[in-house]
Amino acid sequence: MIKDKNEIQKVLMVWPTVSKVVSTIHTERQYNRAIKMIDQLIDDVNEKSDPVKESLIDILGTLIRDYEDRNIEEPNGDPIGVLKYLLEEHELTQNDLKEIGSQGVVSEILNRKRQLNLRQVAALSKRFSVSPSVFIEID
Repeated sequence: MIKDKNEIQKVLMVWPTVSKVVSTIHTERQYNRAIKMIDQLIDDVNEKSDPVKESLIDILGTLIRDYEDRNIEEPNGDPIGVLKYLLEEHELTQNDLKEIGSQGVVSEILNRKRQLNLRQVAALSKRFSVSPSVFIEID
């Protein structure tokens, strides 16, 4: 038990600094800051694996998702309209969607010449942290 108290004391000593990064997100400003931070961390670990940064990515991802669940309504409409909305909302271009295919494939999807397949739906759902159902058209 004493060891636990020592660990808690160590955490409390650094908490004023850490809590500026790792705490519940309440405002859009905090949210945007967390998004920028997680994007930078993801870029860093893509270049070189780092378990500490990966752990921070997990924590920030959880905090971001919590904020989004409480504050951001999931888009609805036709799948391509939703995709276009999400691209605009995240300030992305079709060049940023390499996970769903080549530039030509992405262009065909956005121009409604090709439908999304299951792999692409899963990748987009993960990328934008939304339900896969927003990318599935039900007639």
